Amino acid sequence: MKKTTCLNYLAPLLVSSLLLVPSLQARPNTTVKNTLSRVENIDKGTKNRLIMPYAFSTESMGFTGGVGGGTKGYGQEQLLIGATAFYSADEAVGLFLGMWDYQPSFAKRFFLGAQGMVAHFPTQRAYTKLAFEPDTIRPGSNDSDMEQYGEDSGYDNWTDFKIEYVLPMGSSKNDPMQHYELKGGLLQSAPVGGDSWNPLESGVTTLLLRQYNRYRSFELDEGDIDATIHPLQGAISYVNTDFPGNPSTGSSQYFGVTHDFAWLESPEDWTFIEFEASKYFSLGESDWARQRIIALNMWTGDNTSWEEESNADGTISVNHRSPFYEGSTLGGFYRMRAYPTDRFNDKSVIYSTAEYRYTLDWNPLGNISWLKFLKSDWLQLVAFAEGGRVANDYGSDLLKDWKFDGGFSIRSMFAGAVVRFDVATSDETTSAWVMFGHPF
Repeated sequence: MKKTTCLNYLAPLLVSSLLLVPSLQARPNTTVKNTLSRVENIDKGTKNRLIMPYAFSTESMGFTGGVGGGTKGYGQEQLLIGATAFYSADEAVGLFLGMWDYQPSFAKRFFLGAQGMVAHFPTQRAYTKLAFEPDTIRPGSNDSDMEQYGEDSGYDNWTDFKIEYVLPMGSSKNDPMQHYELKGGLLQSAPVGGDSWNPLESGVTTLLLRQYNRYRSFELDEGDIDATIHPLQGAISYVNTDFPGNPSTGSSQYFGVTHDFAWLESPEDWTFIEFEASKYFSLGESDWARQRIIALNMWTGDNTSWEEESNADGTISVNHRSPFYEGSTLGGFYRMRAYPTDRFNDKSVIYSTAEYRYTLDWNPLGNISWLKFLKSDWLQLVAFAEGGRVANDYGSDLLKDWKFDGGFSIRSMFAGAVVRFDVATSDETTSAWVMFGHPF
């Protein structure tokens, strides 16, 4: 087994600039709109802001430094604005700006978000190939070798715009905003959902319309890959948990359809359909724990427009497919965390994971005087296992020859926001990630 360690470059950016956000979650793309108050900070209202310098070192970026900042609750209680900039001597440089959950005065159930980044990285990997021989193992497929990739320096520029509409039903029947009160990082106010599965009675149902853009380029031996996309996504989510920022009971479901119409520089049109579900079980307190939670998650998807074509030279090309970093992918800080980002990619995908989250009754970070400004509420130990695979067809092959990994995580809640440090190992690699929010 080859041992490597990688720290994702987006992690420090999000941790530093978005540290105060209680509702921002990695996946799916919708969130429960809310205001959050801490009993420990009740006299100061719900406004928070933070500016923090940071530094980290990775194999792909070298030693990198930057500064990030975020503000929440100014103008609108739920509104978040964040930014960060970073630079390294190895030619890594970037600027990130974002705004989340702006509520127009004329449409109380609509929420707008926009974010984007301009960045250059000294090393980018592409587990893909323009064309491949019949009966050979394609780079990025389930049985591919981890050394089958192209690598090059280059830009990774992207923008992301979304409109969310909170349906007038369940817990949001009278108010699209949910209001949480925390004490020591645990929910004190009434839970939004979790008791029973009924979208008409509890939980929050949200519709999503999202348009995003990404430009990446790679130089491979057989030619350049111009991985540019301009897709449109529509989705619906139902979150029926007690507290979405750190759920202990209930469940959530998400269904989305993404389509690229081959606009502008997009090379071709493609369609991806996905479904995700999570379930949470509370085991209560113990002598050493304030909270014990079993968290389960599954995700599956299919690139329905995928077409394989035989070329005149006998090789095979795939048309109407999403690029290797979109759609049916595994690897990175959300799914199959032991593997590099987008290590596996194909037409179809299935994934599942289980986590045991143990929130300690002891929180040393909260007792360090010079770290008081971080507002650390608790420290959590997590053990997790993951399994899944990609396949060339959405069928029985998805249930065979899965990839597996497992690991541990140390997580902390800062002013209502979770930050995690995950370490995972597999038969190929061992990877470490720092990231914002639970993976699900």
